[in-house]
Parts: sequence; structure tokens; C-alpha cells
Amino acid sequence: MIGTSTTREDSSTVAGPGAGGRLVFVDVLRVAVIVLVVAFHAAQPYGPTGGDWPVTDPANSELLRPFFPWGAAFGMGLFFLLVGYFTPRSYDSKGARRFLKGRWMRIGVPMVLFILVVHVPVVYLVESPRPSLGELVRSLYESGWQNVYLHLWFLGHVLLYSLAYAAWRSIAERNADRPPRTWSPPNHAAIVGFVLVLALITWVVRGWYSIDEWVPLFFVVAAEPAHLPQYLSLFALGVMAYRGDWLRRLSTRVGMVWLSVGLVASAGYWALLLLAPDADVTAGGGFNWPSLLYSTWESLICAGMVVGLIVLFRQLFRRTNRVLVAIAAASYAAYIIHFMIVVFLQAGIEGVDLPALVKFGVVAILGAFLAFGIGYLSRRVPGLRVILGTAPTKPVEARRGELSP
Repeated sequence: MIGTSTTREDSSTVAGPGAGGRLVFVDVLRVAVIVLVVAFHAAQPYGPTGGDWPVTDPANSELLRPFFPWGAAFGMGLFFLLVGYFTPRSYDSKGARRFLKGRWMRIGVPMVLFILVVHVPVVYLVESPRPSLGELVRSLYESGWQNVYLHLWFLGHVLLYSLAYAAWRSIAERNADRPPRTWSPPNHAAIVGFVLVLALITWVVRGWYSIDEWVPLFFVVAAEPAHLPQYLSLFALGVMAYRGDWLRRLSTRVGMVWLSVGLVASAGYWALLLLAPDADVTAGGGFNWPSLLYSTWESLICAGMVVGLIVLFRQLFRRTNRVLVAIAAASYAAYIIHFMIVVFLQAGIEGVDLPALVKFGVVAILGAFLAFGIGYLSRRVPGLRVILGTAPTKPVEARRGELSP
């Protein structure tokens, strides 16, 4: 997905999303990704996930089997690309100190508060027998802190990547006499190259770390190495995309071709898992051909869906309205609080005799509605709106299209 390297003589012309206004389709795309995350968590008790979940429901459907790896193939990667896309703009407007301070206040503070005040006590209370403090910390560390980060691992990664970006910019600014580098939007050859490189690196990493194996990255951040190549590369490509204004300049034809590729690859993947659920091609790791094939297949879905959805949403969503503005403003809060809402809903209908797909639909739709609704209403609560990032945005920042987080 790397385009041709070019340079511009005037750094002020590197406008990224442009000074003309907010990218409406990016708001819609961000909301869509968060809804996908809500649906991903809503489906956990009702499909063969293979992992642990707070609620266990007897209703279960094999039809949900492909949904989990398919969503993981591109959902969070697209989110990282969008965050990376707006990171340079935030840094340019604030400078290193204010940029890092703002990231910590907006991302770090709510993350730490939820971990210490909500997640850790819940983990401790559900343990039987109750462990000592030392035993609890040791068990959490050995599981990569995943039990206390839960979905907030994403915020930890954004903080870490932001810190790395600020460090890189501080080094790059020592050569301020050089014109800023930009990259033209990727063509087919560049995207194919990205797919092959990502597939190879992912396969190598999964030789040591299988899918859904978590480690304490730098001792403190929960990380799943099996998907780290995707997250890191798409965040970096988001930064590059900003300098080249890829989201607006990416060829519609290229986007539609790759959307077709992503949909065909996705359809084939769904068909395989539904018709042959025990197929070895879906292996989660190891230095073997099934893992290589799966890594390549997953990378193809990732590139196709990411490129294709960007262009598709750009074509479909050109104008904003009050409802869209309200939903977009509540999206960050919805991401933070949706987990508790979803688990509460799942526990509430655990004893209800309904098919698994019906329960999934109820939890997904109602969970998304409540998450965004509560997120929107939180702007009326002074302390809560600061923690959840729903405080009124300054007009200049709103025009610039700052992306949460």
C-alpha cells in the first residue's frame, strides 16, 4: 500500500485532509468500525470462539464461526489506519509536549481509571478462591494483562504508537531543512506488495505466537503478537496516507477493484469455515503451510476491505447532518463503555429461550444503541464527559476533523 515517494517544496501545502472541512465519510467509517467491534463482542457467547468470556450461554450457532476471524482480519487494522491518519495533524497543530499531554489526558486517563476502578476489582471478585494481591498480579502478567485491559488494549497501543511517533518526529525535525516527504496513493502493484510482505511477516511472527496468545508488551501493555504486524503497518500507513492525502485521492477504480477482492476473499473464507469447520487451513500459527496460507488469506482480506471500504464510504457519504454529528461525537465514549453494556445485556437474556442468532442480534443492536446513546448523553455530565471524551470540541478542532482517540 506504499505509494511513490515524492517531495514538496512548501510544507504548508501538505494539507492532509485539507483545510476545507471535516471528512464526513471518515466519521461514518469510524462509527461503522466501532459498531463492528460491538457486534464482535456481542457474538462471543453465541458462537464457537474458542476463548474465555464472562457470560456462557447454552444457545450457540456454528453460523457465527467465521465472523470472529473475519472481523479480526481487518476491523482493528482499519481503526489503526484512521488513528494514524490524523496523528500528524494533531502533532503539527500542538507540538510534541501538548500532543503527548493531550493523548495522555484523552486516552491514558480513562484507560487507567477503567482498569483500576472497574476491571481489576471485577477480575478479583470472580476468582475462586480469592488470590492474594501478589498471586493476582502474577496471574494477570502471565496472561499478558489481557484480563484487565480487555478491549482497552487498543488505547494502550494508541498511546504507545503516539509516543513512538513523537520520538520519530523529534529526530526528523533535526533535519528541518529537508522538504517534507509525501507518498502518492497506492496502485495495484503497491497493494499486492503490501499483502505479500504483511503475509510473510505475520506468518513468521505466528511461528512463535499463535492467534489469541497475549503477552505484556514492554511489560505493561497487553498485546497479541499474531496481529501486531497488521496494526503497526496500518498505523504507519495511516501516517503516510495523511501526508499524501490518500483518503481523498485514492483512485475510485482501485478502491472498487480491491473491495471486490476483499469481498470475494471474505466469501470464500466464510464458505470454507461453514462447509468445512475443521479445515486445517485456518490454523492459528506455526511454521507450516496452513499458517502461511491463512496469513496470506487474512492479509488479502485486510487489504481488500480496508482499501475498498475507504473508497466506498467516500462515495456514499458526502454530506453530514445533526444525527451523524451526534453519533460521531459519541463514538469514542461508545467504544470505552460498550463492553460493560454488552456483557450486562448478555447476562440479562442468558436464561431466555431464544436462538443464538436472535440473541446475537438483540445484544448487538441494543448494545450499539445504548453505547452511542449513553455516550451522547454523557456530554451533559461535566466529569464524565471529560473522561469519555464527549466534552464540546473547539470549533477549530471540529473543522480540522480531529479523530478520536
